[in-house]
Amino acid sequence: MTFQQFFQILLARRWTVVAIFVGVVVVVMGVSLALPKKYTANASVVVDGSRGDPLLASSSSGQTMSGYISTQVDIIASSRVAQQVVSRTGMDRLPAFQERWREATDGVGSLQAWLGDSLRRGLDVRPSRESSVISISYTAADPEFAATIANAFAEAYIETTLELKVEPAKQYASWFNDRTQGLRDEVEIARKKLSDYQQEHGIVASDERFDVESARMAELSSQLVTVQGQKVDSRSRKSQSGSAESLPEVVQSPLVSSLKGDVARIEAQREQVIGRLGPNHPDLARIDAELASMRQRVAIETERIARSLGTSERISIAREADIASAVEAQKARLLELKAHRDRIAVLQRDVENAQNAYDLVTKRLMQTNLESQTQQTNIAVLTSATVPSSPSSPRLLLNALLACVFGAALGCGVALLLELINARIRSADDLFNELGLPVLGSIPPDNPGRKGWRWRTANAA
Repeated sequence: MTFQQFFQILLARRWTVVAIFVGVVVVVMGVSLALPKKYTANASVVVDGSRGDPLLASSSSGQTMSGYISTQVDIIASSRVAQQVVSRTGMDRLPAFQERWREATDGVGSLQAWLGDSLRRGLDVRPSRESSVISISYTAADPEFAATIANAFAEAYIETTLELKVEPAKQYASWFNDRTQGLRDEVEIARKKLSDYQQEHGIVASDERFDVESARMAELSSQLVTVQGQKVDSRSRKSQSGSAESLPEVVQSPLVSSLKGDVARIEAQREQVIGRLGPNHPDLARIDAELASMRQRVAIETERIARSLGTSERISIAREADIASAVEAQKARLLELKAHRDRIAVLQRDVENAQNAYDLVTKRLMQTNLESQTQQTNIAVLTSATVPSSPSSPRLLLNALLACVFGAALGCGVALLLELINARIRSADDLFNELGLPVLGSIPPDNPGRKGWRWRTANAA
């Protein structure tokens, strides 16, 4: 179908098109005028999702910004916020709304829930595309009511957000408070166990006592080594030679040296007497007697020194046994003290662990108590809704434009449909296309006002 054919069809059925166009426009405008006027009030809130909680070290939201804003939109449109609006405005106390609820539900269910669902039907929440601003729009027949409800939704949303933040903190604070009492008791029990153990074994400072006993053990070990050395030395000196005169103590004794000197002097005097007076001189007997007495004294002193070495060895052996026994006793005392110290260390670790757990829970309790008492949120009302001066619906101009477009389209569509049902020959091209006959000529109409009819008659002839 060419444009010319289309134009000829519309021209031929122009009254049908006009009638449909006018009918659609009249119906749409009539319905628009008959519909009740509705007013839309707009409020907006700004959500600072990037600002962290001042009581915490990190941001309060772990979501991305887009997800966080979407969550806030869902909260605004939730039934909890709607019921909060009902409570703030006192709608549930008005007899008119109570009567509507009874008529709609026969008194079954919650009045607040029913009113909240009714309010949500007029609510429109839209986030801004490139910012953190959320628009809250409410549509109602009364402009003042629409503005009141829009502002009430913004305020209820802020209050609900604060409740969602504070309620978990209160629950955590209650749990931490109960847990703090239990941990305090555990700390007291651990401390009492440590104190009882120290009192039972008489331990005040286990580390200091262990150091003293260790020093005493080292001193006894040193004494034992010294005594053992003395014993070995005495035994080795005694066994070095079979003659007592060769002992170092005998050789180094001043008395023995002095006596031996006297013996040598007397022997020299005897030799002189023998050489001068002869072996039978009476003085020689006296000198021999004196020499024998002096040699006897040397032998007695040498034997005494030899006997003293044996006594020193016996004393060293006795001291070695005593000190070895003391070392064993000290070793047992150290092992016992070490066992006490290990037990005390375990008890002290129990006290420290209980104290650390108590301190951690106490710190969290203080933090959650502050969080449960906070009255600050990261949401603020950007603009409050005002009473709209003009209705938002019905939009007469928009409806008229849409009615004109739809009426024109519908009229053209009906005209084409009628043409398909009852086709007509309206031009020489139609005659050639439909019958396949060439057109030899055409007779112009006599009456220009009836061009279409004369054109068809001429073509038919």
